[in-house]
Amino acid sequence: MPQSPGPAPRAAGRGLLLAILAYLLWGFLPLFFLLLAPANALEIVAWRVLFSLVFCAILLTVTKAWVHLGELLRDRRVALTLLLAGILILINWLVYVFATLTHEVVQASLGYFTNPIVTVLLGVFVLRERLRPMQWVSIGISAVAVLIIAINYGGFPWIALALAFSFGLYGLIKKRVGNRVDALSGLTIETMWLAPIAVAQLIFVSLTTGLTIGTISPLQTISLCLAGVVTAVPLLLFAGAARRLPLTTIGLVQYLTPILQFLIGVLLLHEAMTPVRLIGFVLVWIALIVLTIDRFIGARASNVAPAAI
Repeated sequence: MPQSPGPAPRAAGRGLLLAILAYLLWGFLPLFFLLLAPANALEIVAWRVLFSLVFCAILLTVTKAWVHLGELLRDRRVALTLLLAGILILINWLVYVFATLTHEVVQASLGYFTNPIVTVLLGVFVLRERLRPMQWVSIGISAVAVLIIAINYGGFPWIALALAFSFGLYGLIKKRVGNRVDALSGLTIETMWLAPIAVAQLIFVSLTTGLTIGTISPLQTISLCLAGVVTAVPLLLFAGAARRLPLTTIGLVQYLTPILQFLIGVLLLHEAMTPVRLIGFVLVWIALIVLTIDRFIGARASNVAPAAI
């Protein structure tokens, strides 16, 4: 009689499913943000912050986690660290939504393809880590790729680099609070800090171009109201996956997001993909393959799961 799989394989299977769902949702975000037009990036991100805070408050009530949140808020170091994290994620959201609305989704995907390499660079310059030879090769290839893409774009690929560095720094800052802060509490505190900024953004938009919520169509209004759910759900799915999967697996699954973004930009939005630009992207993908191989070799040598890339 065949034995049923033990708890570890079942947990890993659930974790893989949660990770795939999280990264698929993040990958399809450009299509969601296009539903919000003609709202601009300032209005969309402001509603995203405020409705995320409302959704988090509901979840905290359902899970009875307000006491833990209060403990985190009383810890000044944690609260201020999450303030900095909130500012970085606000920058990331603004740039990403702007990229989507201006049909620069391909360049946005480049930012998330480049993010693992930026993470390595932050380890060198901020944490004083030493790079292995294959890591240097990966960084060198990616630098050539960014240069080629920049020349082909006819300008500095600021969207890609802003996304890569803002998210890389966000991850670095979040490491400072370690495992004390779960995904729900972290997002709640970050959006609490950002709420006054979001309100100021809405006031500015109302005095200039005018707010679009409730004035365009029921679909657009409902979509804006769902921005909090769309923000929080992938984060919670990812948190569940991270508890069940080796970081190596998560590091590989994360490439689903920029791959989907790239395909949406090229196939659905018909963004330009010249041969030279394609060469730049291929070089970025080669750099990621080299970095991934290096992480597996390092993990096998030390018999420790490597960090997510």
